[in-house]
Amino acid sequence: MQGPSGSGKTYSSLLLAYGLVGDWSKVAVIDTENQSADLYAHLGGYNVISLGAPYTPEKYLEAIQLCESAGMEAIVIDSLSHEWETLLDIHSNMPGNSFTNWGKITPRHNYLINKILSSTAHIIATVRSKQDYVLTEKNGKQVPEKVGMKGVQRDGLEYDFTIVFDVNIKHFVSASKDRTGMFVGLPDFRITPETGEMIRDWCLLSEPELHEEPRDFVEAINSCQSLDQLYRLYNENPNLQQLYKEEFVAKKSKLLTTPNFMSNGTHAH
Repeated sequence: MQGPSGSGKTYSSLLLAYGLVGDWSKVAVIDTENQSADLYAHLGGYNVISLGAPYTPEKYLEAIQLCESAGMEAIVIDSLSHEWETLLDIHSNMPGNSFTNWGKITPRHNYLINKILSSTAHIIATVRSKQDYVLTEKNGKQVPEKVGMKGVQRDGLEYDFTIVFDVNIKHFVSASKDRTGMFVGLPDFRITPETGEMIRDWCLLSEPELHEEPRDFVEAINSCQSLDQLYRLYNENPNLQQLYKEEFVAKKSKLLTTPNFMSNGTHAH
């Protein structure tokens, strides 16, 4: 759930979480937003864990594990942006080679993401977004130009989530990524508990497939060494083509931009 400050990410996430599990006592919020989760206590008796700075990945991990051990079925991480900002600060203050230092930071971030992906609970993460800019040339000068909103997190985070809802300042959402296929192309709408119920029903229907395929299938896509292999995998799995469209497109682009790469998987000499 990503959007600018004041767009209603926390409120929408709570409604979504309740729809997913139908019991406020089974919902927990990992709060890094100065007790903002307490603002919605009138909704029901959900649980709150407040994290303080520094917002390290290890603190998030400990909080998720605490929620799981307490039997929570839906966890709202509000917000995941603080984790990445903390890692950026740590990296900027590390002595030595910047590239080498990322080798120490990245595993900490990846460990948290892997924990989110393997959690026994539904996890909803909020991400703050801000105006993004690119430099364009006008009259011989480089000037910044607005190109929309960008989430404050590591690039590519959206690939790990089943659904990405973009929330605007009027509290309406649209799905910029949706593996369920239920929200693609819909007009902007507001999150309600019924939205969570729809996702819960999809999870129950898709459960056998989801436990068997997602991570393995992404690995199968990424392991393709040629366009021929990629096309074959795509054509052999018509039921997964829409769900993994982004991964197929990304891998195709990567193959096409590999230097001296031929469609049959050989290299020019």
